[in-house]
Amino acid sequence: MAGRFEACVGRGWAAETLHDLLAITMEPGLQAQSSCKDDCKSTAQNAVKKNPRVSAKDLQKSLAHANIFVDTSTIRKTLNKNGVHGRTPRRKPLLSKKNIAARLKFAKEHLDIPQHYWQNILWTDETKIELFGKNTQHYVWRKKGTAHQHQNLIPTVKHGGGNIKVWGCFAASGPGRIVVIDEKMNSRVYQDNLQENVRPSVRQLKLRRGWVMQQDSDPKHTSNSTKEWLQQNKIRLLEWPSQSPDLNPIEMLWHDLKRAIHTRQPKNIATLKQFCEEEWSKITPDRCAGLICNYRKRLVEVIAAKGGSTSY
Repeated sequence: MAGRFEACVGRGWAAETLHDLLAITMEPGLQAQSSCKDDCKSTAQNAVKKNPRVSAKDLQKSLAHANIFVDTSTIRKTLNKNGVHGRTPRRKPLLSKKNIAARLKFAKEHLDIPQHYWQNILWTDETKIELFGKNTQHYVWRKKGTAHQHQNLIPTVKHGGGNIKVWGCFAASGPGRIVVIDEKMNSRVYQDNLQENVRPSVRQLKLRRGWVMQQDSDPKHTSNSTKEWLQQNKIRLLEWPSQSPDLNPIEMLWHDLKRAIHTRQPKNIATLKQFCEEEWSKITPDRCAGLICNYRKRLVEVIAAKGGSTSY
């Protein structure tokens, strides 16, 4: 069956479905192209569910070997009409079966905990902030032929221009302390940081007696020496499932912080540190309260995903 073949295929076709498609398109008993198109449309929709990673171009080349010529623009338009669109995949931690089970257990056990419990937690985390925000998506409005004009460029330097690593914390009542970690973070440095910043933040945020600290499962946080330090300092921890940044609302504050910093276009590490502290101080109690007020929704999503990744 040669000639133009308007099949419904595109981004989202798995390589293993090509055999199915060829079987349909080359079946001798098919009398009408419209019938073939309907069959292929159904096959395409099933293929999208299986594996959304093979491009329209790759599938077009494979089909051409069987004398089936498919225009990639037609491929994409047809898929678009059926609600399937090419999108940049979101990055999420790889979850093992153990991770998934732990996340589901955490969500179920904490789903019906009263709201005041979440309001008495000190949420903590570390993050890296790039000088030129190489991990941040940027856009400019420009005319054709002006791509290389100075105002339309993002400056880059060898090795990325550097970065800073910061530790921060917050609670429902507002942002706590944020500190730049100038030396390599290990268990000792982590413990020193907690010593200097946790209780002052707890007092600043006016957490009630019985407050709990959240931290992730980084090896520095779970080492024997850190466990001993936490016990000696009587700091209670929220039991935390590994690979679960989507359950930590501080990730939203990191997003806010990095966007605000890079909007100001720091020129060097010194101004990067300065802007980091200034923009963190601008985070409002209302923003923090909103993240905690809606926390239960995260747990609901985890349960709905059976322990898998969420939209957060």
